[in-house]
Amino acid sequence: MVQNTDGIRRKRAADREIDATDRKLLSILVEDATVSYAELGDRVGLSPPAAHERVKRLRRSGAIRKVAALIEPEASGKPLLAFIHVDTTGWGKTPVLLAIEEHPEVEEIHSVAGDTCMLLKVRTESTHALEGLLARLYDTPGVKATRSYVVLSTYLERPIQPEITKEWPALVKNAEAGVAAFNNRP
Repeated sequence: MVQNTDGIRRKRAADREIDATDRKLLSILVEDATVSYAELGDRVGLSPPAAHERVKRLRRSGAIRKVAALIEPEASGKPLLAFIHVDTTGWGKTPVLLAIEEHPEVEEIHSVAGDTCMLLKVRTESTHALEGLLARLYDTPGVKATRSYVVLSTYLERPIQPEITKEWPALVKNAEAGVAAFNNRP
C-alpha cells in the first residue's frame, strides 16, 4: 500500500522574509529570551515599543515558533546523548514509526536521504534505557535495522542561529596553515 506522508509534521513557513534587524533581534533572543524590550531595542537601535512590535510580528509570522527553557541534560537525569539511524522497509515515515515521539527521551526525528530512512536524536538516563528505546524501535512494524552513535563529548550544541554565512572561507590546503590560523583567531 502506497501512503502519501508528505503532510505529516509539516511546519508553516514564515509569512515574510526576515531582515537584518530581525536577525539581530533573533540573535539576542536565541541567547536569552528573557531580555527586556528596552534592552533588546537598545542593543539593535530600536525603541522598546518598536522592538516589542518586531518580536510580536516575528511570533505571528512563525519565525519564532515558541519560547522554551533549555534544560541541562544532567539535571534532567538524561546525560546519555545518542543518534540513531533507523532503516525501514518502504518509505519509513509512517504514523506508527513517528509515534516514537511519545517517549520524552526522543528529542528529534528527521526523515533523511542516504543509506538510512530516519535519524533520531535521543537522550536517556543510561545505556540500559537506550537499549529499551532500541527494543521499542525494533517492535515497530517496518523497522529492519538501527545504527546507534553514543556521544562521548559535545563541542558545540546550540539552537538554530538566525545569521547566514555570506561567504565561506577558502579551504586551507596546508594543515599547518590551518592550525596556525586556528591558534591566531580573535
